[in-house]
Amino acid sequence: MSAYEQEQVRGASGRQAERDDERWRSLFRRYIVRRLRFLTGWLIVGFVIGLAYRNFADIAADRDLANYIRSGLHGAGIALTAWTVQAAFASGAHSGVGAMLRRLPAALEILIRSLVMAVALIIAGVLLQLVLYAEPYRVNWISGDWLRTHLPVIVAMGVGLSLVVGAITEIVRLIGRPMLSSVLLGTYHRPAREELIIMFLDLAGSTRLAEAMGELKVHDLLTRFFFDIDEPIGDCGGAVHAYVGDEVIVAWPLAADPARNALSIACFFAIERKMALLAPAYEREFGVAPRFRAGLHAGPVIVSECGDAKRQLAFFGDTMNVAARLCEHCKAVDQRLIVSADLLRQATVPADLKVAEAVNLALRGRNQPIEAHTLRHCEE
Repeated sequence: MSAYEQEQVRGASGRQAERDDERWRSLFRRYIVRRLRFLTGWLIVGFVIGLAYRNFADIAADRDLANYIRSGLHGAGIALTAWTVQAAFASGAHSGVGAMLRRLPAALEILIRSLVMAVALIIAGVLLQLVLYAEPYRVNWISGDWLRTHLPVIVAMGVGLSLVVGAITEIVRLIGRPMLSSVLLGTYHRPAREELIIMFLDLAGSTRLAEAMGELKVHDLLTRFFFDIDEPIGDCGGAVHAYVGDEVIVAWPLAADPARNALSIACFFAIERKMALLAPAYEREFGVAPRFRAGLHAGPVIVSECGDAKRQLAFFGDTMNVAARLCEHCKAVDQRLIVSADLLRQATVPADLKVAEAVNLALRGRNQPIEAHTLRHCEE
């Protein structure tokens, strides 16, 4: 390779690194904005723990108002540090480091995160001690006793909390937040009727791809595809209910606000934009960029906790059947997205989308036809 070509490669690598860094910052900002309530609660918990530590760990002579405030702020600062590290890991899930961590066993991933957390907490603990307990004209702001007794306790509490949070995060990733909530609170121990928007989205031509690429390679593509579309699904307020073969089922609460309901429609096109950006990477790795189609419907869904040794939330009802059949119908009519009229009547369609004339579809497993529309960009 010539010097010029090497310089071009280095330049391209540098630009890619800049893009990755900017994308990580954008994801980090969005992560914070979407979890401001949780962050506020987390800081309050840290402040209270700081007060409790001052009350039970220090001598009575040090329990004055000023020291209580310092300890509360110290606890809040430690909590903020722990939350920031956790947020950085969550935001970097789509980075190279995040991909490397995902390939590790869960126990090892949690351990690495906890070690990083320990380093961050040591730095934060020392800096907070300097800021909160600084005395003018003195350099011994941090005593040997504080380093030997208090700092190890703070770090141990922080790392222990990190291990707990990391384990809970893994459990939520494995079984989902609604399932965890149902187990702890009994939300769906008995069947409940909920008004939901349901999207069935599947990979087009998966059987043909399996024949051409082999089942293992197609599974790698599916795993990558499901991971990559998780970001736009979350950004549009959706929650993945299940992965079934080459299909993903996504749900939204049906709201009284048509603009909020429109997020389910916007989600499909956000996934399209994301996959268009990633198409070159897929073609390099798999020789093909994934194509997909989806059906969207809204209505009542029966939600129930099922199973014993392996619990999961199950969705039942006509709404699920219709959404699945609309996705199937996309293949028959060579369309990317079909949305039921029931959903469109309750959603504000984005201005850049064109709604085709309504058609009455006779769907398998349903006696009555369903009114539906195909959607696409206006310029198409």
